[in-house]
This record gives sequence, structure tokens and C-alpha cells, in this order.
Amino acid sequence: MTLDWKLVIDSADPHAQAAFWAAALGYAVEEHVDLIEHLLGAGAITQDALTLVDGRKAWKDLAAIRHPADRVDEASGMGLGRRILFQAAPEAKQVKNRLHLDLHAGPERRDAEVSRLEALGATVLRQVREPSGQWVTMADPEGNEFDVQ
Repeated sequence: MTLDWKLVIDSADPHAQAAFWAAALGYAVEEHVDLIEHLLGAGAITQDALTLVDGRKAWKDLAAIRHPADRVDEASGMGLGRRILFQAAPEAKQVKNRLHLDLHAGPERRDAEVSRLEALGATVLRQVREPSGQWVTMADPEGNEFDVQ
């Protein structure tokens, strides 16, 4: 039996991280307006749990992205496949990641992809050339490391 999953990443600004990673991966930022309106109407949440993002109601402490080809639960707006959820955390990143993403651009596109990601706000940490391969280790706007292969 297989399990569905989502990757959850702590962040200082979930909405900025979601925007960066959606642009980096070509994913869609999830919209939860229908769910939010339903929960507000039922009295299950208050405005304190919300913020405005691009003029729309959104969760204050959560933002998610999903692969655009995957199914979506229409009632909640949540992706039902490849998904990353960014949640607000009070503390900043302090040590090297124990888990990171590898983006597979291929050797012919790697340099262009690194430049595109820098334009989105990522920074190059180091270039690695080993017998097993070459890649560029980068950091997203909050310092989370990832590799571009």
C-alpha cells in the first residue's frame, strides 16, 4: 500500500516562500478561499486566522503549492498529489537542512536555471564537481538549501 504525503517546511513568511517555490518549480499556489468562507460562515474560524494575499483571503500562518497537473479537492482547494505546505514558525533556520530538494534541470540547462532562481531571490552557496556528478547548492530566500543538478 502506498501513502499520500506532503512536504511541510517551517518558514518566517509562508506566503513569500510559497510564491518563490511555486515560481521555482512551476507549481500553482493553492487557493483556499471557498474553504475559508465556509469556515467563517460556520463560525469555526475568525478573521484572526486570516490575512490578505493579492487581495484574497488566505491563512495567516499557512500557504501551500501543488503540481498543476495533480487533482484538487474542489471544496478545500487543497492539492491531492505533489504538494508543499509552508507553515509559520517562530524561530529562524539555525543549522544545515536535514532534508532538501534536488531540482533536475540537466547539464545543458543548469546554468540558466541557476540564473533564473537567483532572479527569484535564491543565492548560490557553492558549486560542486565530484566524480558522481555536478550541481549547484543554493539557498531559497529564507536560507533553506537545495541543489540544482
